[in-house]
Amino acid sequence: MTIDDCYLLGSLGKTHGLKGFVVAFMDVADLDEYRGLKSVYLELPGKPGKLVPYGVDKLQPQADDRALLKLTGIDSIEAAEPLRNAKLYRPLAELPELEDDQFYFHDVIGYTVVDAVLGELGTVETFYEMPQQDLMGMRYKGKEVLVPVVDELVSRADQAEKKLYVNLPEGLLDVYLSPASRERDEPDEFDGPDTDEEQEDQK
Repeated sequence: MTIDDCYLLGSLGKTHGLKGFVVAFMDVADLDEYRGLKSVYLELPGKPGKLVPYGVDKLQPQADDRALLKLTGIDSIEAAEPLRNAKLYRPLAELPELEDDQFYFHDVIGYTVVDAVLGELGTVETFYEMPQQDLMGMRYKGKEVLVPVVDELVSRADQAEKKLYVNLPEGLLDVYLSPASRERDEPDEFDGPDTDEEQEDQK
């Protein structure tokens, strides 16, 4: 199993108690759907790209994005401590099913972005999962345009046509396409060569 075959489920934080539990920060829409989780893959600190399979003895939600996780064979605080900051992965094939108008970020890479007013714009290149807000990176006229991933702006994906429909706010594209300020990028205005008198004064 490789990272390309998986999706990021979350990451591990500090240990909890003395019996091997760790705090897991889960990047999922509905944590309750994962109560019956049987296994995960860990990308351990210092070993990028290498996934290690672990069984899951228990996953106990604590908040919307946080749970206590007990992995098989991790039975003490000493065994759990090296797992701090590890990333959790699950196979893409086991992603929960979505509604027809919903999508996973990895599914729409390469889709054509279609605005309700402007029509076809560009291509979805990537997504940036930020603490405050997820952003979609779209390639438009040679520039990367960042679009907040919120219901008001990104409405739906059409898998058959490979199109992502959006409602961009007026002026968003101009922010990325407008030239830099004249004061910074243009040379000082040239008003012709100096006269003989001006050249003499400068000596």
